[in-house]
Amino acid sequence: MTDENLIQQAAAILRLAHHLAVLTGAGVSKESGVPTFRDAQEGLWAKYNAEELATPMAFERSPKLVWDWYEYRRELVRQAKPNPGHVALAHLGQYFPALRVITQNVDDLHEQAGSHNVIHLHGNLARSKCSANCQGDPTLIDVARLTLDSDEVPPRCPHCGAYVRPDVVWFHEILPADAIQDATLVARLCDVMLVVGTSGLVHPAASLPQIAKQRGAKIIEVNPVDSAITPLADIKLDGPSGLIIPQLVEALEANA
Repeated sequence: MTDENLIQQAAAILRLAHHLAVLTGAGVSKESGVPTFRDAQEGLWAKYNAEELATPMAFERSPKLVWDWYEYRRELVRQAKPNPGHVALAHLGQYFPALRVITQNVDDLHEQAGSHNVIHLHGNLARSKCSANCQGDPTLIDVARLTLDSDEVPPRCPHCGAYVRPDVVWFHEILPADAIQDATLVARLCDVMLVVGTSGLVHPAASLPQIAKQRGAKIIEVNPVDSAITPLADIKLDGPSGLIIPQLVEALEANA
């Protein structure tokens, strides 16, 4: 576990920052009880692989199967609550009004904790869209407002009749252009990037700390294990975000 001296060193870096950026990965949500994509493939879903559940081809082949899988995952997310790490990251917004949180997670736990203007690189599980994006990309559909036929799963787009699908990025799909553009700009402009709970293996998200580092930013990593980001980090804080980030905020406030 990280010692107090490293926490103080990281707080000193934050204290000098003008533009702080945060990048979070699956580890942050897992601390709130949200299983990772692979971990959620249990019980009835254990017999399926990713290509059968999270690709455009899978949805075209078995739309009900894919829709039901994501309804299962949505229910898991609905049961989850922000953990102290989410709350502490939101609290940093009081010190850095322009703070942007970039997340690889598809839940809304950052928003529930009070973070604003979160950049969702991989989409948002709480939202649905027309699979044909008939009114523009994305064509968001409020499923709660639809009159659903119990036999019609997934529901149909009220504009064009195509199936509605989760507004998440599947395998073989590119990230939303506006999200990756915003995230890249944030990485270029920040002078400190806090990288929390990500393996650093999934691109293009994994390239953001590299972009920040090349522009002269300090990298502070929070992770209970070493990752692909660790060699880039100026300071590595070992431990779960729910424990480390509150300590970091407390150290920042103590000497503000």
